[in-house]
Amino acid sequence: MEATLSKPLEDATLSQRIHAMHRRDRACLTTFVVVLWATLLFALFTVWPYISLPPIGIILTVACVLVLVFNTAAIVAMLRHYEEDKHFIYGLDLKHLDEMRRHKF
Repeated sequence: MEATLSKPLEDATLSQRIHAMHRRDRACLTTFVVVLWATLLFALFTVWPYISLPPIGIILTVACVLVLVFNTAAIVAMLRHYEEDKHFIYGLDLKHLDEMRRHKF
């Protein structure tokens, strides 16, 4: 009887740990995107007064926008994938982390 009662409890704990890891990853990636945007826009506006040729400014602006858009899109796609497969991805990570803790690595 104990085995049947502890299994749902283990599943609930595992599910909570998976949701916590996913929340933490989502927060870290959101912070990364915000810092990336701030850094590239800061660099662009800091360098802007030293650009003497207008075509160079256009090229720099287009390159900055492309980097920001593609990186943001990639991270959003990754977060969506993680949301869909989080039980597989994080469950496997947690299984390995628990095993490492048992062996005290």
